[in-house]
Amino acid sequence: MRTLITGLDGFTGCYIKSELEAHGHTVTGLSSDLTDPNAVAVEIGKVRPEAVIHLAGITFVGNGNANAFYEVNLIGTRNLLEALAQQVPNVRSILLASSANVYGNRSEGILSEEAAPDPANDYAVSKFAMEQMARLWIDRLPLFMVRPFNYTGVGQDEAFLIPKIVAHFREKRTAIELGNLEVWREFGDVRTVADIYRRLLEHCPAGDILNICTGQTHSLREVVALCEKITEHSIEIKVNPKFVRTNEVRVLTGDNSHLKRVVGGWQTYDLEETLTWMLTEDEVV
Repeated sequence: MRTLITGLDGFTGCYIKSELEAHGHTVTGLSSDLTDPNAVAVEIGKVRPEAVIHLAGITFVGNGNANAFYEVNLIGTRNLLEALAQQVPNVRSILLASSANVYGNRSEGILSEEAAPDPANDYAVSKFAMEQMARLWIDRLPLFMVRPFNYTGVGQDEAFLIPKIVAHFREKRTAIELGNLEVWREFGDVRTVADIYRRLLEHCPAGDILNICTGQTHSLREVVALCEKITEHSIEIKVNPKFVRTNEVRVLTGDNSHLKRVVGGWQTYDLEETLTWMLTEDEVV
């Protein structure tokens, strides 16, 4: 298929490009600014994609410009859908990347797609608003949405937690500042995400919302211990109160049973494999 990826140059985009090309897709990235509807429409008309994976957006929760979340994640997505409906109404499959952040931080345990959204920051609100807006297009476009839980890999910015920890070990630092060490979260692998996105794009469960998750949790203390095991380097953990969230739930993970029903199995990596890759590899795929 002729597949367009928005956000192709981002962390996830390059892995998905490699995955798609390995399975016969011709991949193109969107160069237009999503907040410019005319430019987006012109480019979509030229590329005329058969399938689309929409990754582009403001992703770092700590981004200081709240307006940017809505301008890009919400309005930018609307501009894309409008252009697709006008220029390529026969497009075969559209994957919109939302986020498990829409579930918020107050619902503990295993979260299925039926869990009530409870977004707790502007990033999460913008993603949930994007989901609601996209429903307006379901009758006109074969779109579906994914809610990925935390995942990581080589090339992810050190502003994110796991790359921060990995960098400390790669640089043999003696200490690291972290938040609550006894919270348990998902830490998936970007290569698994790329595999699943490709399978979903080819299957196209139109109108659906799917969790992208491992169903397994790890504590930050466990992440540090694995890094110590892999590198044979010890590090002092200092708990910084600024990094500790008030009333943060202890265990939070996703239910991937619906995803399994849709696509079956996929390539998996356990956390030690992912961390070993990140601690020993220098190049992105």
